[in-house]
Amino acid sequence: MSPSSAEEFPDDQRNELVEQVAREIQLRGLTTSAVHFLHASRPYRPLGANAMLFFDPVLRSLFGGEMAGASAILADDDGIEQLIERLEELDEEITWDA
Repeated sequence: MSPSSAEEFPDDQRNELVEQVAREIQLRGLTTSAVHFLHASRPYRPLGANAMLFFDPVLRSLFGGEMAGASAILADDDGIEQLIERLEELDEEITWDA
């Protein structure tokens, strides 16, 4: 049985999932768009799992159906905040490397 929310993951596994999701977003060149989307979605976060039903096809196409944890991260406020922070860090790394 897999965890149904990011809170059920141990910290190291949760950090790894956030890193994987952030790197996949970065790889596709969607870092800035994802950060804006995640910030804009704040009012809708209480919908949680119901919103994940809506976004499931998008997540499966982005992550090839191999990242079940992505839904758990995105269904959890703390997971979303952690993802935003990591995406912003990755965006700064790229900016300074240029």
